[in-house]
Amino acid sequence: MHGGDKVARVLKAQGVRCVFTLCGGHISPILSGARAQGIRVIDTRHEATAVFAADAMARMTGVPGVAAVTAGPGLTNTITAVKNAQLAQSPVIVIGGATATVLKGRGALQDIDQVALMQPHVKQVLLVNRIRDLVPNLERAFAVAKSGVPGPVFVECPVDLLYPEEVVRDWYGIGKSGGGVAGYVQRLYLRRHLGRMFDDRLGQQPGPAMVEPVPGADAQQVLAVAQKVRAAKKPLLIVGSQAVCEPDRVANVAEAVDRLGIPVYLSGMARGLLGSRHPHNFRHRRRDALKSADLVILAGVPCDFRLDYGRHVRRGATLVSANRSREELRLNRKPDIGVLADAGSFLADLSRAAPAAGGAWSEWRSELLARDQERETGITTDAARSGEFSNPLAVCKGVNETLAEDSIVVADGGDFVGTASYIVRPKGPLRWLDPGAFGTLGVGAGFALGAAVSRPGSEVWVLFGDGSFGYSMAEFDTFVRHQVPVIAVVGNDGCWSQIAREQVKLLNDDVAVMLRRSDYHRVVAGFGASGLVIHHDEEITDVLSQARDIARGGHPVLVNALIDRGDFREGSISI
Repeated sequence: MHGGDKVARVLKAQGVRCVFTLCGGHISPILSGARAQGIRVIDTRHEATAVFAADAMARMTGVPGVAAVTAGPGLTNTITAVKNAQLAQSPVIVIGGATATVLKGRGALQDIDQVALMQPHVKQVLLVNRIRDLVPNLERAFAVAKSGVPGPVFVECPVDLLYPEEVVRDWYGIGKSGGGVAGYVQRLYLRRHLGRMFDDRLGQQPGPAMVEPVPGADAQQVLAVAQKVRAAKKPLLIVGSQAVCEPDRVANVAEAVDRLGIPVYLSGMARGLLGSRHPHNFRHRRRDALKSADLVILAGVPCDFRLDYGRHVRRGATLVSANRSREELRLNRKPDIGVLADAGSFLADLSRAAPAAGGAWSEWRSELLARDQERETGITTDAARSGEFSNPLAVCKGVNETLAEDSIVVADGGDFVGTASYIVRPKGPLRWLDPGAFGTLGVGAGFALGAAVSRPGSEVWVLFGDGSFGYSMAEFDTFVRHQVPVIAVVGNDGCWSQIAREQVKLLNDDVAVMLRRSDYHRVVAGFGASGLVIHHDEEITDVLSQARDIARGGHPVLVNALIDRGDFREGSISI
């Protein structure tokens, strides 16, 4: 057994079903060992995609996702994806190869200070320099990734630790002779070094999957919030991704939100928590609702730019925040009651302490419903307008009407995807994947891979802007090779519209924001996928239905939706 086999056995014991990677000599034994253990190995065309896929799989299953990448540039290519996982609080294990233990700092191939590179972006860096430390360090990585505020962990494994001992001894010329006294001394040093490195007399075997406690809420705080709920005339609940970071408890969270009966807005991974048509779930004009509410409960939602740094909540309202992160609990605005706990567990406890108030909030709900209906009427009117190409709102409505009950929607883009967020409604919990607070472009292909592997029987839709699609284009080769039947829809207006709209208005300059309406359907066909195109609104229904049929046949497909530029999201840039 070599070090790569040991790594694979730990992954198997921790419930890992898939390792995402881009190959490299530094990590080959890990990939070989994983396949021998029955773990699926999916190789991508860019290391960032591998980490994005691991991130998505973690969000969907609750088991930390694993990406294995080679040393140096292989690792540097992951930084954006690792940072995205950190800010999205997603438990990801990045296993990075490294130069041989005796060659560090001596000019070896791809040898850089990987610890300094990764330290700011992960919960912990774990270095493995002896074979007997592989099992405990990897198990610790899984525990750290899941504990408290979930997040990524980096494990560095030098190349000479992973290959069979006899191979490594041959690399170092242990059995050779010559070189005089200096050669003898060098071989003696190397024998002793390798003896210590490969000493595995303890023979540690992988233990069971790491189970970390879910941080519970203080009972007195729950009762205090329950009193506030009962006294409120216009309560409002905002539920975010952190409230659903324990997938096996998501049904309990949905039940709790339903039982509370408080009008709710769902964001991030919490979209779809209550299905697509729940009477307590409102979708539009959240800012107006927050300005009117007398009690606001933030469940796993910080007061960052998405809530205008807390200014969306009026000063006269009572603010309650439940969050695993002590920092996010008080970010920009100190809550009246701050509950340091898992937001989903807090909601479950609160629903038992303060069940629905029946008709007490009926007028408040009617006020919110009227705002929702007014916005929906406006969207319907805007979607009916015709132009040179298809209407982006009509395309989004077409996607929403075509989604199957089990569909998972991946969002990767600016203006087109932002438009879709108003219209496309996931039909159940954990069926919406977006990058999160970092707003990262390029997550699409990786998230689609992770989602497809997590839910092999579900349809996976990826909504791309034509700008963001540039990051994922080559991964259609990955979809084809690994038979991942995603349905991609590219909103193609030949422009980075979210930036262009404001830039041209404020600076009267379109520098660096214009693209071509490229034939992306032809590009993916070159990779072996199917490509379709929408020119006008009357084609939307038939083309999307055709795309579903192709995906059901086991083939990836891309719909190149040529769309008009519009002003639906005027003033949407966040700072």
